[in-house]
Amino acid sequence: MPGTRGDPFRQAVKPDLKSFLKPEIVARFAEWGEPAYRADQLLAWLYRRRATAWKQMTDLSKALCARLDEHFRLTSLELVRKQGAEESTQKFLWRMVDGALIESVLIPANPVLYGEASDRHTLCVSTQVGCAYGCRFCASGLDGWKRNLEPHEIVEQVMAIERWQAGMRGEGGGASGEPGSQGLHADDPGCKAEAAPLPAPRPSTLVAPRLVDNLVIMGMGEPLANYENLLKALAILNAPWGGAIGARKITISTSGLAPQIRRLADEPFQFNLAISLHGASDEVRSRIMPVNRKYPLNDLVAACEHYRDKKGRLLTFEYILIAGVNDAPEQVKPLAQLARRLNAKVNLIPYNRVEGLAWERPSDEVQEAFLAALERQKVKATLRREKGHEIDAACGQLRLRTEREFAGPAGTSRRGTRGAVAGPERNRTPSSRASGDAPGG
Repeated sequence: MPGTRGDPFRQAVKPDLKSFLKPEIVARFAEWGEPAYRADQLLAWLYRRRATAWKQMTDLSKALCARLDEHFRLTSLELVRKQGAEESTQKFLWRMVDGALIESVLIPANPVLYGEASDRHTLCVSTQVGCAYGCRFCASGLDGWKRNLEPHEIVEQVMAIERWQAGMRGEGGGASGEPGSQGLHADDPGCKAEAAPLPAPRPSTLVAPRLVDNLVIMGMGEPLANYENLLKALAILNAPWGGAIGARKITISTSGLAPQIRRLADEPFQFNLAISLHGASDEVRSRIMPVNRKYPLNDLVAACEHYRDKKGRLLTFEYILIAGVNDAPEQVKPLAQLARRLNAKVNLIPYNRVEGLAWERPSDEVQEAFLAALERQKVKATLRREKGHEIDAACGQLRLRTEREFAGPAGTSRRGTRGAVAGPERNRTPSSRASGDAPGG
């Protein structure tokens, strides 16, 4: 089972069906004597109707549902907290089956920033619980690395967001989103005793178009440190039978794992690549990003050149502006040189304050001056100007604050994580510190 090495409990449980590709499911159905079109029906339930229980799959036989239940799980994420209004950036804190918390961020399109129509949505997803790379400005790794997400836990972030939207609008389109594994019971009214041999329903007749149009793999964790599980999840989300999100609408971010960038370049997918650069010299980058000591800029740039040459895709540099660290005028020229060398776009992101860290956001005037200086160097650049300090937007910050709130003072538990209540901004504690508008770590 993917992502379970070294954890006997996770090895003992049934695998989640959303961690498997269509050919793997078709092969299993062939072993069971089931026709291939049954796999199409099953996949339509998983990724079009976003089902969370076998009993919802009313065009599958009861015998097939029982067999699926014997061999596989269907797990869903539980919404613990949500911050942000519907028409603005929204952060979702999810609890997984083992109790671990992860974050996703839903970002409405900004035509200036993303070039998309205003009804488009980008989802920023997590790939790990915590992070081992220890970027000095980031909340994700403050409590260390816990584990990799499995493919279905990455995929489920998209499904859970879309179930939430359907529930908010009264559209159905899936289960209620209750946590845990949904099994089959003898009195379930769903699966038919015998399913008629009909072709799978056409996806266009099942649900409204997807809420999520674009994916950015920039949430908690270092995506390329969970390489195998990430690529399998993205294959599912990209496939026409799965998420049906185009590869060119998917951006993978990395803090600079040069060998994995080279490996990604040799994959058949045309994903976009974003580099969490945050410093244009080894001196600055090593100060705030320990990964630079293992893969300094020369190694990183060479790997990016390989990716550019193999894919012919525009690269993006994510550059968090941190006051007094990387926002000085003398940082502009080396950054511009790197951008021109790789034909990269620079996305400037004002720092989101993290409680317990001393870093600060530059003033608006400094941000605008840095952008203007880059543009004078003939570099394509954007500055994230959205308002949004009402949410804990720095990667991992809402998770960290919630876990500490659950633990209570001096590490003594005040209440179990099962006592958390999903809700809007009013559920924040008065002492929590406001943060920025979108993922930037």
